[in-house]
Amino acid sequence: MKVTFIGLGAMGLPMAVNLARAGHEMTVFNRSPKPLDAFADRPPRLAGDLRTALEGAEAVLTMLADDDALEAVVQGGLLDGLGAGAVHVAMSTISIATARRMAAMHAERGRAYLAAPVFGRPDAAAAGKLWILLAGEAGQRARVRPLLEAMGRGISEFGDEPWRANLVKLGNNFLLAAMIETLGEAVALMRKADIPPQDFIDAVNNLFQSPVYANYGGMIAEGRDEAGLFKASLGLKDLRLVLAAADALAVPMPLAGLAHDGLLTAMALGRGDADWSVLARVAQERAGLR
Repeated sequence: MKVTFIGLGAMGLPMAVNLARAGHEMTVFNRSPKPLDAFADRPPRLAGDLRTALEGAEAVLTMLADDDALEAVVQGGLLDGLGAGAVHVAMSTISIATARRMAAMHAERGRAYLAAPVFGRPDAAAAGKLWILLAGEAGQRARVRPLLEAMGRGISEFGDEPWRANLVKLGNNFLLAAMIETLGEAVALMRKADIPPQDFIDAVNNLFQSPVYANYGGMIAEGRDEAGLFKASLGLKDLRLVLAAADALAVPMPLAGLAHDGLLTAMALGRGDADWSVLARVAQERAGLR
């Protein structure tokens, strides 16, 4: 398939590389210059502008940082340049309001639009192990599945309304943030009692047997939050989106508010580039631990 991939950030670049490896005819576009060494022997066509990037595309995949970036690309040329038979697959984590607006704008132009946000960090993207959430018109969903299968280990579908996949993504990120917060509080409790954090995490892992708990638990026990595989600033953005969705749907989410405030504290302390597991460090510092 002729595919255009827009947004070669920490997530987008490895996703685009995996599409190229799967044999798709690739064009890529990034708003700032980006080296393409990662594509090795399958270099894509590099478009110098958005209009050129869209020429001849059967599917256009966007992986952009936030609502504003997606809006800027869609209203800055994507919607006008998208071919009548092409489909736009938006893979970013965005607000429900923006998700609804995207679907409406595409429908008004008679253009196909799907939401396909992902579970996973850049390391999972590079390994082709993302879990992908998909929603939109059924025929278009079937059409893009081979593309998504090249980037992930599985796909969950959520019907014909694209925003539903976006809401599931936000719900997942809320669960992760709540888990990090509770692990941070529990580790603070252990440290106050002179119980080694890793011993506690080992016991927790025997109960939950979850790679997510094992990964974040190990980072928290060792205090490894400096390298931002998923930055605290991005986590804060997502918690804001969760709270906005909760407000719109009249769902009290006090834990989301707590996690939001913890990440905001990390930002205020200059830790916005740390991994969002820094939320656990903030919880420990509330207990007087350093």
